[in-house]
Amino acid sequence: MPSVLVVEDDQDLAEMLGIVLNGAGIEVDLVSRGDEVMDVFRNNQPDVVLLDVMLPGLDGVEVCKAIREESPRVPIIFLSAKGETTDKISGLDAGADDYLVKPMEHYSELVARIRAQLRRNSRQLSGALTMGDLNIDLVEHTVTRGGKAIALTRLEFDLLVALAKEPGRVFTREELLHEVWDYRHSSDTRLVNVHIQRLRAKIEHDPENPQLITTIRGVGYKSGVLTVR
Repeated sequence: MPSVLVVEDDQDLAEMLGIVLNGAGIEVDLVSRGDEVMDVFRNNQPDVVLLDVMLPGLDGVEVCKAIREESPRVPIIFLSAKGETTDKISGLDAGADDYLVKPMEHYSELVARIRAQLRRNSRQLSGALTMGDLNIDLVEHTVTRGGKAIALTRLEFDLLVALAKEPGRVFTREELLHEVWDYRHSSDTRLVNVHIQRLRAKIEHDPENPQLITTIRGVGYKSGVLTVR
């Protein structure tokens, strides 16, 4: 049974989330304070983290950064009442994979997002790709340049692979949401924009003049030169 660490200081909402996720066949660990998250995270190793932003002890953005320092792979979803664009970008920049605004009209969307993250985490790939001067190992989930490792989150790695597998193909943002996030329905395409920016900051020699991942204005993104081995 997959497990979700729910970090939420509103007790009523936390209990409701526990009921909803348990009903969907997902185990839940509840934490109400930001400064208590890491101990529970290390002990329980959840499959997904559902994280509020405004928390006592330590705010959610700082918690997200702390989790990312220890685990680049675990999916993190923010569920917050702070729904402004700047709030979402701050959360995604901290290393989150997704950002949902509460209160939610339908909890089914949250369950669908969590299941999509679980499906994405279970994908098995093999082989290796080379894009420009990057070496992408699909088995070890590593990216190197000149023998030096480049630290990517699981989502950033999946985004890079999706683009690298089909050089020259222009992906719309909606196609990337389906291919990388595994979201079956429409979602906020700003997710794609922010993660492309984060990925470029890590892999491009000059992120302001990207060569490996280029923007096709009004359409989406495509990758540069690729060699498969």
